[in-house]
Amino acid sequence: MASIDLGPARATDLTRRWRAALPRANAGFLVLGGVTLVALVGPLLAPHDPADLVGTSFARPGEDGFLLGSDALGRDLLSRTLHGLRTSWLAALAVVAIGLLVGGLVGLVAGARGGWVDSVLMRVTDAFLALPAPVLAIAIVAALGPGLRNSLLAVSLVWWPFYARVVRGEVRALAGRPHVEAARMAGAGPVRIALVHLLPGVIPTAVITATMDLGTLVLTLAGLSFLGLGQPAPAAELGADSARNMPFLLQYWWVPVIPGLAVMLLALVGTLAGGSLATSLDRSRRD
Repeated sequence: MASIDLGPARATDLTRRWRAALPRANAGFLVLGGVTLVALVGPLLAPHDPADLVGTSFARPGEDGFLLGSDALGRDLLSRTLHGLRTSWLAALAVVAIGLLVGGLVGLVAGARGGWVDSVLMRVTDAFLALPAPVLAIAIVAALGPGLRNSLLAVSLVWWPFYARVVRGEVRALAGRPHVEAARMAGAGPVRIALVHLLPGVIPTAVITATMDLGTLVLTLAGLSFLGLGQPAPAAELGADSARNMPFLLQYWWVPVIPGLAVMLLALVGTLAGGSLATSLDRSRRD
């Protein structure tokens, strides 16, 4: 037994593919990092406070010193968009982090233990998956009351089951690998096997799945905000700003369209970055 290498970070095929994929996936990581940086520092670059009435109503883009124009109250759309980008993007990242933590833990325990533990945890997971996630999130926010914190809680509650299923499937696939069997024969306990020999092989798929979810999460959170379940006025939130200004669409199109375009851009960036990571891993598998 002394000659058997039990290091899963070296023995697991998925981990080797992940390492091989990293150079090709740099573009995706750079894009995500760039958007996160813009979201963090963007409000510092905003020319005005997003709630300040600093000019005339419905100034066109480029008019009266407003790069993106102003809304019905004379607030700077650029400032509101930069603050809204931070809220939407960081909220999506927060949901991904919570979902990975909760769902990853549930999937890891279910896949590693098996038996009745697996059955109970997966039935709970299936109960959440049986209902449409957006509808359930709306119901939860409606019950708790509007607000960004409640929106994050609601979406996190309905999102973790997706990660639990993914992680559980990967763990079950890895559980029969030679290095895991060797660890069992060497006397490794279930906790060590789960954390040291299974978890490293699950991380690549979990990260890619979470990254590809960023675009959908941005749209989901913006949809809750659009329905009036996000932060109350005058907070700058892209979905809410677009909804409040919809009555002006035909006459002053840029007021509701600019926040909507920002949501679309965030969702597109998240989806493309996730697709880039997935493609890189798939190419490494074929190489």
